[in-house]
Amino acid sequence: MSRLEGVGAYALYRLAAGAISLLPEPVARRLGEAVGWSASFLARDRLALVRRHLARVVGEEAATVRRARSMFASYGRYWAEVFWVTPRRTGGILAASRVINPERLTEASARGKGVIVALPHSGNWESAGLIAVDLGVPVLAAAEGLPNRRLVAWFIELRRKMGMDVVVAGQDRYITAKLIRRLQDGGTVALVADRDLSGRGVPVLFFGEETTLPAGPATLAERTGAALIPVACFFAKGRGNIYVIDEPIDIPDLATRPQRVAAATQAFANALEELIRRAPEQWHLFQPNWPSDRAQT
Repeated sequence: MSRLEGVGAYALYRLAAGAISLLPEPVARRLGEAVGWSASFLARDRLALVRRHLARVVGEEAATVRRARSMFASYGRYWAEVFWVTPRRTGGILAASRVINPERLTEASARGKGVIVALPHSGNWESAGLIAVDLGVPVLAAAEGLPNRRLVAWFIELRRKMGMDVVVAGQDRYITAKLIRRLQDGGTVALVADRDLSGRGVPVLFFGEETTLPAGPATLAERTGAALIPVACFFAKGRGNIYVIDEPIDIPDLATRPQRVAAATQAFANALEELIRRAPEQWHLFQPNWPSDRAQT
């Protein structure tokens, strides 16, 4: 990406955020859904990929084009909410949201050995940090690095305004050490962990097909003794979000660390399946995620 392209993309995001932040929440939400739905007609290859993902979750017959377009609409809502939110609006967001099983997070945090919150890209996963702060469990979030550093800096600033600390994968040489230190201090880290960007993840069976998932969540839990808790966010029918906090994943007592990490990562994959099945159209996975996907691109 050239410098000009980088500045242009940054300006476009800032312009979109500025415009959407001026809208009433219902208008912003519906506009995002409409833009996402419309985009599905332009991105035909991506729509076909999304249908394959959806078919793994709900079956071939149920993976209709309409449901796949709904995934695009949901993703449009995600961006609209990201652009619309400001620190002064967080109270309203929290008031319109619901947390299922909050005690699982607060009780794990009270143990003092650290907590790893591992999430899929579902609903508005960014807003999960707000809930953690509201429950008295502020998080250190590991964010995905992007080529455009202006955008990365802007997203980091947005998250920090919401009460989250952030480290960026690929830009922070000491990211693992910082995550471990936070856990050893009894803190909480958040990792979005439903796709393996490195290509060096742990083999798992995920929705009936072998792929890899990031080793990070299970490895950190195994090394530090922190609780590993799957969490997912889903949009409510109107304003607000629903956050589901799952049971902690047990690290099995096996002979070697690789065996323990592999077993825990498979258990995490199983938990992700159950969470994603609650609202498959809200799973924002628009990249190849299985070997068979990559073979068709």
